[in-house]
Amino acid sequence: MATSSFTKKTLGLETAEPAVTPPPAKGNTTFAKKPMLATAKSRKREIPEGLWTKCPKCSTMVFDKELDENLKVCTHCQHHFPISSRERVQSLIETGTFEETDAEMTSVDALNFTGVASYQSKLRAYQRETGLKDAVLTGSCKIGDHKVCLGVMDFKFLGGSMGSVVGEKLTRLIERATKKALPVIIISTSGGARMYEGMFSLMQMAKTCAALAYHAKARLPYISVLTHPTTAGVMASYASVGDLILAEPGAMIGFAGPRVIKDTTQAELPPGFQTAEFLLDHGLIDAIVTRKEMKPRLIDYLNYLTAGQKTADA
Repeated sequence: MATSSFTKKTLGLETAEPAVTPPPAKGNTTFAKKPMLATAKSRKREIPEGLWTKCPKCSTMVFDKELDENLKVCTHCQHHFPISSRERVQSLIETGTFEETDAEMTSVDALNFTGVASYQSKLRAYQRETGLKDAVLTGSCKIGDHKVCLGVMDFKFLGGSMGSVVGEKLTRLIERATKKALPVIIISTSGGARMYEGMFSLMQMAKTCAALAYHAKARLPYISVLTHPTTAGVMASYASVGDLILAEPGAMIGFAGPRVIKDTTQAELPPGFQTAEFLLDHGLIDAIVTRKEMKPRLIDYLNYLTAGQKTADA
């Protein structure tokens, strides 16, 4: 039987193909780097700080310049942002008529209060931050044709808390107005009495109300304007005894906080409790006035409240 020869084939791979990338020569290990592909530029634009502010109510980004021109009121939802005392004064008065009083009066640490930080160190820090000596700015000015005594509180200074200096400056303002037969306007924003001064702070409630009682006895007008927030000892004293009580939209106004009231009364609080709108419906305040309308409305109220006085002077 003949033996057949068998040759194994490798399906076309009988001859070796040359390598795609030749091996490097001996002693030469340098490789050509593959060029990097350019990364696509992000279309997201970074918003520079200090140019836009996000509204906490409607979440709209508002241009800061536009916000300032609108007296710190959101142009989309009319949310009223906090405003400093000096900015508020400039929005109400006739240009160049404000004469500040008791500008150098500062608080003293009568109780030597110490805690996480001393009272004196807190005062120095807030004085540097706000440019104020304490939480209220007082002086005389003209609003329209009316010369008035104006007091404006600033929440940025220790939460607008009422200490001895705040009470003394407001009392002097009211007494000066009574002596000169001028109307008084006080714009409040406060977290209440200043705990660092203990009983000295609580005494200011009686002192300011006593001065306003003499002012009322002289038949002179007092307009109280409540802004967000006005609470505790301030609301329980001079802020709630005006001949007219106005408020900004959405302002929180009350004595104790909602949680404390709910825990004390064990009752469910109604919707919108302690807002300006709720208090207007229940007769505690006389009107809600937006910030842009505040100056013309104050002029109208002063025209009405001083009409009898002008007639008597004539």
